[in-house]
Parts: sequence; structure tokens; C-alpha cells
Amino acid sequence: MRTSIPAAGLGALLLAAGAVGCGSEESPEMTPAAAVAKAAKNTEDITSLQYRMKGTVPESGRVEGEAAMRLKPTIAMSMKMQADQVGGETVEIRLVDKAMYLGGGAEMAKEMDGKRWLKFDLSGSAAAKDLDKMGSPSQAEQNPAAESTFLTGAKDVKKVGSEKVDGVETTHYTGTVTLAELRASLKDSKGETREQREKSIKQYEKLGVDKLTMDMWVDGEDHTKQFRMKGQADKGPMDMTITFVDYNKPVTVKAPPAGEVADLGEMFKELGQG
Repeated sequence: MRTSIPAAGLGALLLAAGAVGCGSEESPEMTPAAAVAKAAKNTEDITSLQYRMKGTVPESGRVEGEAAMRLKPTIAMSMKMQADQVGGETVEIRLVDKAMYLGGGAEMAKEMDGKRWLKFDLSGSAAAKDLDKMGSPSQAEQNPAAESTFLTGAKDVKKVGSEKVDGVETTHYTGTVTLAELRASLKDSKGETREQREKSIKQYEKLGVDKLTMDMWVDGEDHTKQFRMKGQADKGPMDMTITFVDYNKPVTVKAPPAGEVADLGEMFKELGQG
């Protein structure tokens, strides 16, 4: 069975699944750092989100897509995206019941004996661990809102000004933060927030990113409307912008029909036997 998407590049493609947050419009007495901290605090109350993304990811090149993600009571996600790595073809990613499904259209079906979806288990299988070493499919489990809280670890946060994003009035903040500073900032986090931030930091370490330049656009309800993250990785530049469309609306994700799915774990076993 052949696949048009190399396993080694799968994790890089999934990098786009991850990054974004929540914010606040600065009041007269509030410093930029305090406004960003207040925005970050609000991410803890998010149960689901919908967002658009656009930018450049190491190995995948240009990436553009949209996604809906449920955070509570369990993580689930549905994303449609296009990337240079797959010739601009639309690829769909679904995360449900601790399994990742990577799907395409007719072209993928041609390469996989009629199967339109690749599946791999994220619950600790040997195949999942191998893929994690190559590029981390677990990236798709990350809460993009949690990554926006990284700006609280920056020591040079400043207000850029007032700007409209999708017709919404926002306050634009910017700053730079190293991974060492991000790790130090974990002491102020706990529970799910800390766990999500630790996952993200590990992924940036694997990519070889030492420092992030971050921009955050916060609306009048203390939610991040837009978020941008830039950094230099071992295999090229990363520059991703995420725009939040909605928060806390119901998100339902279903697994693809079993007859259309090729299990990546089984494929690895066949390769090993070969």
C-alpha cells in the first residue's frame, strides 16, 4: 500500500494544528503585561473554539486552514487545510477518541487502495511513539488558546496600538520570549493549563526553536481575537497567524467510516515484517 504523504513529514504537517489564545482590551490603569496576563487567565474557561490559520511551517511550507476544537469534557478536533507539502491539496484532520485521522480526496484514495483516511492511535501505541519522535502527531492535541499565554512569559511586552481584526476593535500587544523563560513561567500555571503549555514547549524544543516573537490582538471582552507566533527552527522559519472566529459553541467530531480507513499502526507492522 502506498501513501502520498511520507510518515516522516506527517508530524510537520500537523504542526499547524497547534497555536492561539485569549485576551483583554487595556484599561487606563492596566500595563501591557497586566492586560496580557488577564487575557491569558481567560483561556482557562474556554470549552471549545473555532479558528482560521495561515502562515509558514518548517517542512510543510505555506499552510492555510480552518478548524473547530472541543476542549472539554474531552479533546476533539476537525481541521481542513492546504499545505505546500501536499501540493496545495486540501487535507482534513480529525481527532476523536484518542485517534488521529488524516484524510484527503480522490488523490489519496488512489495511493492507498481506495482508502481515504490514515489512522493512528495517540494513546501510547508503539506506532504513535515512533511518529512522535519524527514530528509529533500529538501536536494536534494541543489547545491553541494555551499557546497564546506564552506572551505572559515575555519581559518586553508592549502595546502597539488599536487595530480592527475582522471588523472587531482590538488592542495589539507584542513581545519576545525564549523557551527558557517559558519554562520558568510554568511555575505560575497549574492543572490542564500547565500540561498544555508543557506539551507545546516540548514541540518547539524538538523543532529547534529557541526564541519566539509573539503578537496578540485582544478584543474588548478580554479574549484574543488574533495571535501570531514567529521563530527560527532547525529546518526553516515558522510564522503562523491564528484568528479566532468563535468560542464556547458546540463542536461535534465523528470518526470516518471504518471501510475508508487505513490503520497506520498496521501499516508499520507490515513494513516491519517486510
